[in-house]
Amino acid sequence: MPLDSVLRLDANAVDYVIIATYFAFVLGIGYLAKRAVSSSLDFFLSGRSLPAWVTGLAFISANLGAIEIMGMSANGAQYGMPTVHYFWIGAIPAMLFLGVVMMPFYYGSKVRSVPEFMLRRFGKPAHLVNAISFAVAQVLIAGVNLFLLATIVNVLLGWPIWLSLIIAAAIVLSYITLGGLSAAIYNEVLQFFVIVAALLPLTLIGLHKVGGWQGLVDKVTASPGGAEQLSAWPGNELSGFNNSFLSVIGLVFGLGFVLSFGYWTTNFVEVQRALASKNMSAARRTPIIGSFPKMFIPFIVIIPGIIAAVAVPELQELKKTGSGSVTYNDALLLLMRDLLPNGMLGLAITGLLASFMAGMAANLSSFNTVVTYDLIERYIIKDRDDAFYLRTGRWLTVGGTIVAIGTAAIASGYSNLMDYLQQLFSFFNAPLFATFILGMFWKRMTAAAGWIGLVSGTSTAVLVFILSETGVINLPGQGASFVGAGAAFVVDILVSLLVSALTRPKTDAELKGLVYSLTPKEDRTETAQAGDHGWYRKPTVLAGISLAMVIVLNIVFG
Repeated sequence: MPLDSVLRLDANAVDYVIIATYFAFVLGIGYLAKRAVSSSLDFFLSGRSLPAWVTGLAFISANLGAIEIMGMSANGAQYGMPTVHYFWIGAIPAMLFLGVVMMPFYYGSKVRSVPEFMLRRFGKPAHLVNAISFAVAQVLIAGVNLFLLATIVNVLLGWPIWLSLIIAAAIVLSYITLGGLSAAIYNEVLQFFVIVAALLPLTLIGLHKVGGWQGLVDKVTASPGGAEQLSAWPGNELSGFNNSFLSVIGLVFGLGFVLSFGYWTTNFVEVQRALASKNMSAARRTPIIGSFPKMFIPFIVIIPGIIAAVAVPELQELKKTGSGSVTYNDALLLLMRDLLPNGMLGLAITGLLASFMAGMAANLSSFNTVVTYDLIERYIIKDRDDAFYLRTGRWLTVGGTIVAIGTAAIASGYSNLMDYLQQLFSFFNAPLFATFILGMFWKRMTAAAGWIGLVSGTSTAVLVFILSETGVINLPGQGASFVGAGAAFVVDILVSLLVSALTRPKTDAELKGLVYSLTPKEDRTETAQAGDHGWYRKPTVLAGISLAMVIVLNIVFG
């Protein structure tokens, strides 16, 4: 049976009206946001004017792209409950660290991007390496979101994938080019609520179909993989380690520390949302506010994947034999096909479209900022008027979209997209975090160590990937990503220490505001402004509550 007929969703006029209404809102927000864009700062950073609740929801929605929705539901279908580690271990602690410790340096220094912070701390070579690698990573990841967005259009309408890619890209391109970051952020807030409204009913209907939570437990226990899929720890199949102790170490260190902190604390896609906040307090609260909905996303993303694995015949066959007419990436689509009536089906399709558009828009808005500010303005075309860089940002959005159409072909070759994404993160984010954390807390680290350590760490992660792909080392699941990330982090630290010992550091005066020990406390904390008073607006208090909640969740589902 052809794949498109297996996945074909029986949408009718009601479903199309819901989808069309959503697109009208999306483009309308882009048009309205365009009226507020009068400078490059408005286009790239929303004029640093947005409230914390808006940037907090956008912070999470920007991450609710293909990685979260299709990738995590695929992981849920394949691995079960251990997938929650991507949220409770692999996200929340790093998000809280970003808000409490790192945002004062980003926001307080008034940098316009994460690579610009690298420039101030380490100089031009490290800045160039970071800016170029980030730009490459964003068009690769945008390709993932675009590929899945096109897949939905293909399944829904039966259009060829190439045509679906162009249509899907054109919609996202329209509102980003019009309104810049503000259009992306306000659409991300809308998309957050649309995604929840779409996936929550799917989860509840799915649980009803399998006989409630106990029915799901019974069916998963009797399925290939067994009861291990119902416990988050030790997660051996997910980590790729047979030894439970090594699995826990791999998850905590590889995913929870290196990959997670590398992604959430240095990835400009996320940091850009916080930089758009109206003041320091709002910037610090942005990732912390986002952590609260983040910890509950698994219940509407991973649980449907687990349900699909035991309720959808094609996935049952895949899990039993290891082959079939579908892949784990199709879990949500198959569940929607089997469970949802018209109307609800339209809402669910809209939720998926919203998630992929949010992810791709986040990639494009950060891509155009870094390429404009950190590459073109800094090295290629200097000292032009602001209007020139505003136009450049818009044209770069077009160029980034065209490149993403090409990189979508790479994503199409992976049956589980999380494998692909985690591999990219081990290349780009893990070594960057090592450089950042050492440079932020150790004043002796030198500019040469910044770029040499970064290149050495990235090369190490690529080497681990090659060894795994060629069978020299056996690391199934996402083990190669975890090991590669850990190796990249360690090598980056060791090389940075060695190079720093052989080269001259900057003076203390040059590092004020860039290194923790040399930055006065009053520069690392916010002064409460109008609307920021009250315990529930204190970043450290909110972070403590969030951390306590995620510890409880780990205990309950461990």
